[in-house]
Amino acid sequence: MADWLRAKFPKLASKMDDAEHEVLAFMGFPKAHRTQIHSTNPLERINAEVKRRTNVIGIFPNDQAIIRLVGAMMLEQNDEWSLKPR
Repeated sequence: MADWLRAKFPKLASKMDDAEHEVLAFMGFPKAHRTQIHSTNPLERINAEVKRRTNVIGIFPNDQAIIRLVGAMMLEQNDEWSLKPR
């Protein structure tokens, strides 16, 4: 794509060349993991769920209570991803 744009938009092509490694970093992971990391949608969904559950509780007695709740949610998400058929 950068080569195609290079003649008309040299600055854009240069920026694409510089960012190539970062943009394609997820390709270094096993193919089965790529569907989980190719987009920020799963992360946004988890963040929304954390917000929803913490808002329901409202006030936490201490920091450990927050860590237990969010930690349990992360373990649950990890289990879902681990058991998901690939």
